[in-house]
Amino acid sequence: MLSSICLNWALLVLLTGSTVSELIVIGEVGQNITVPCHYTVWNTNSITSMCWGRDRCPSSKCSQPIIWTDGWRVTEQHSSRYQLKGDLQKGDVSLTIVDAREADSGTYCCRVEIPGLFNDQLINHKVMVKKARISTASPHTYTSEQTSAPGSTSESSVTVTRTWPLVSASEAPQTASAPCSGPSDCLDVTASLQNSSVSLASQQDPERGLYIGIGSCAALLLILILALLLTKREYFS
Repeated sequence: MLSSICLNWALLVLLTGSTVSELIVIGEVGQNITVPCHYTVWNTNSITSMCWGRDRCPSSKCSQPIIWTDGWRVTEQHSSRYQLKGDLQKGDVSLTIVDAREADSGTYCCRVEIPGLFNDQLINHKVMVKKARISTASPHTYTSEQTSAPGSTSESSVTVTRTWPLVSASEAPQTASAPCSGPSDCLDVTASLQNSSVSLASQQDPERGLYIGIGSCAALLLILILALLLTKREYFS
């Protein structure tokens, strides 16, 4: 009975070794994921070989090995996407998965081969590679017209001023009117059109109207002077 218990204990130790509890590492597709693993280096004699493998750590070596190192340099590499970027001589044997993919998800074993019976350092890591997050925010939409609430301020404002040119009497649109009912109506319409033309002409050419006014005043003054001269001549004769 005692011998069977001892045999079972020996087999259990032989098969499991000193495995550390499983750690979880989460990353996203396309990123570089670092799976940590370290061991203590007391001196150069403490530098030792190690391996990384897919699946849980077996009783010896690594199952489905992806990278090996003798403690000084990488001696075997399954793919360039699996790299050891840490300082190997200081015990940093963390695994870097470059450009991670969903297929990289799973369990990874870090096995450091330490001399002695059942002394290997075993660490199992569960790596979870998720799809990259996609932003759900709707893109900004810009419109040509914006309405602001009363009292609010906007970053910029544009004021458009339109200047309408003066329209001459000849370019003014003609409005059809009903036929004249009699001579008086036609005279009134003609007088109204003449007044409108004179008003438009005076508005469009104010300098010309000024010159006409000055000329009229000069003519009247000249007539007045002539009348005075004639009156004085008759008086003395």
